[in-house]
Amino acid sequence: MGKIFVDACLGKETPYTPVWMMRQAGRYLPEYREVRAQAGNFLNLCHDPQKACEVTLQPVDILDVDAAILFSDILVVPNEMGMKLDFVVGEGPVFESPIKTQADLDALAGGEEAAGKLTYVYETIKLIKAQLAQDKALIGFTGAPWTLATYMIEGQGTKTYNICKKMMYSQPELLHRILAKVTEVVKLYMEKQIQAGVDVVQIFDSWAAAIEPAKYDEFSWQYMVQIADYLKAKYPHIPIIMFPKGIPAFLDNVYGNFDVFGVDWSTPMALAKEKLGKRYVLQGNMEPCRLYSQEATKECVASLANTMKEGRHIFNLGHGILPDVPVKNAKYFVKLCQELSKRA
Repeated sequence: MGKIFVDACLGKETPYTPVWMMRQAGRYLPEYREVRAQAGNFLNLCHDPQKACEVTLQPVDILDVDAAILFSDILVVPNEMGMKLDFVVGEGPVFESPIKTQADLDALAGGEEAAGKLTYVYETIKLIKAQLAQDKALIGFTGAPWTLATYMIEGQGTKTYNICKKMMYSQPELLHRILAKVTEVVKLYMEKQIQAGVDVVQIFDSWAAAIEPAKYDEFSWQYMVQIADYLKAKYPHIPIIMFPKGIPAFLDNVYGNFDVFGVDWSTPMALAKEKLGKRYVLQGNMEPCRLYSQEATKECVASLANTMKEGRHIFNLGHGILPDVPVKNAKYFVKLCQELSKRA
């Protein structure tokens, strides 16, 4: 079950600091591109347990990271709630009918009905666990309710979030009802991932920085904490990673029953250590673009190792790996982290 990685997440002493990279499967791997081509499109790949298992395991075999992250997409949740989803070339994910009214929300499935439709994800997890080496952990994940809601309301990715934020300030009750419904689905979705075999779960709030600090707890963090509380009450042995991207101004207000705080690349690790290091294991936070240069990678890894030498830390990127990163540089990062983190 990847005991070293799980123990590190729980803050226990381990022989070395584990390393993994967010979005491990992706276009930077030729092996991934081959399987993606076979699948026809991205959503087909997510829906095919055999292929999703294969691309989950590829970076573990190629890079020798200490944990695999489940291959899927955060938007399978609203998709199975009843929102028609397409991945459009050049545009990304697009929902045919975004949520605009209470009636739109009422038309969507919730709770067990929606979570129960994600059987292909649970089957993928079972296949991965049957093939994953015993010393490697499997990380399951979900998007945070706020991040999911932005897509559900905007209908696609956005740089301004103006439709979501218009609802936040002019119809806050409707936005809270959307967030609450999504939260109930996510609770059960993560529980079913645990039951299927994941060793660790991570909640991604990719669009956390879209909310002003004064509103962040109300419209995002409290819902993430509700999910963590639900899971910890039933599965206290399963580590929970919280990853809100781009909120260094919120660090003083972080609270909740979880184990690991993911530090994005825009947040100084020394600051995160000062504010949160005594309460949580820290994960991160190399700027992913450093992977274009081995010298830049070496500089950052050495700095992280020095900053966290007396802290609890898991090496990771500060966000997802980019598609044109040389594979040899990704391998270099992992090997370097492993060499520097071994303890005498």
